[in-house]
Amino acid sequence: MNTTPSAEDFLAGQVLLIDKPLHWTSFQAVNKLKWLLKSKLGIKKIKIGHAGTLDPLATGLLIVCTGKMTKSITEIQAQAKEYTGTFFIGATTPSYDLETEVDQTFPIAHIDSALIDKTVQQFLGEIDQKPPIFSAIKKDGKRLYEHARAGEEVEIASRKTTIYEFEITRVAWPEIDFRIACSKGTYIRSIAHDFGKALQSGAHLTALRRTKIGDYHVENCVTPAGFEAQLAANP
Repeated sequence: MNTTPSAEDFLAGQVLLIDKPLHWTSFQAVNKLKWLLKSKLGIKKIKIGHAGTLDPLATGLLIVCTGKMTKSITEIQAQAKEYTGTFFIGATTPSYDLETEVDQTFPIAHIDSALIDKTVQQFLGEIDQKPPIFSAIKKDGKRLYEHARAGEEVEIASRKTTIYEFEITRVAWPEIDFRIACSKGTYIRSIAHDFGKALQSGAHLTALRRTKIGDYHVENCVTPAGFEAQLAANP
């Protein structure tokens, strides 16, 4: 945004492309923007929401809609997503990422580039995927991560998702970097876990960045701090 919209523009409806910082929840990012709009522009009440959650351990594109543009959230959420990140091969965690400690280790000496390429092909197209137990999906009135933290065994139903593109961009053992384009509702953490299994080993996600939602690109994002600076520069 070259020219920061006015209070009236935000109330009428804006689509904000935010680069969510590491360790922030999506809810925290939206709340920060809401507070900035109220405190810097004097807006007393405004509709605001995001079009697709990012985990606290992920960074990148978070689309935040204000005013009448909040009606577009469902449509934006339904668009294809693109992510880049890193799998750690040879170890698993209960959460499939760095939220929890490593619980098992596995051999990796048998894995070569041919096996990696063959395994990537197994994940292209429509696949069945089980969401991680450490996720916000509700079952029996509680979120899955609440069941997990209580040590409860839960049967998780698999769901259909589509992987449009899956590219390995770097191999530096025990790390593998990737780029994935996928449909709404895909859990990259589950892909990490299942990819490790398919390699006859184990894996978990150590870095994740959302780079695209539909035609929206992270290159056009601003950080919450950058957004604050823009508001301050255009009183």
